Amino acid sequence: MDETLKQLGGLLLGAIPTVIFLLALYALYTVLLHKPLVRVLAERRAKTEGAIEKARADVAAAEARTAEYEQRMREARAALFKTQEARRQQALQIRAAAVAEARAKAQKQIEQARTAIEKDKTEAQAALTAEAGKLATEIIRTVLSPATAGAR
Repeated sequence: MDETLKQLGGLLLGAIPTVIFLLALYALYTVLLHKPLVRVLAERRAKTEGAIEKARADVAAAEARTAEYEQRMREARAALFKTQEARRQQALQIRAAAVAEARAKAQKQIEQARTAIEKDKTEAQAALTAEAGKLATEIIRTVLSPATAGAR
């Protein structure tokens, strides 16, 4: 068993430089490769996530601008409709005024025509009455003339 322990001790003694070399290699790997690689990966992740966050912020800002633009468009349309409605009302008022004026003129012309017709009617009645009187006188004269001529 002593022999086995001596061999084991020799192996361990021979393995010390390998362990030291392995620890040195691990330390160099950590310092030279692992830490810079972890740092670069962290920066890349930060930049990627930052870009994603920036993109999300840009999308949110674009949506806000779009909503604001749509709101302004709605307001502009409402203002346009109000303006059109006001113009339509004004046109209706002008039209109503023109119709009222035309009706007043027509009513005045009708009244003038009625007055003229009434005047013509009274003149015609007076003329007819006078003519009827003349005709009656003439008829009476004609009727009585032969009767008186026959009586003579």
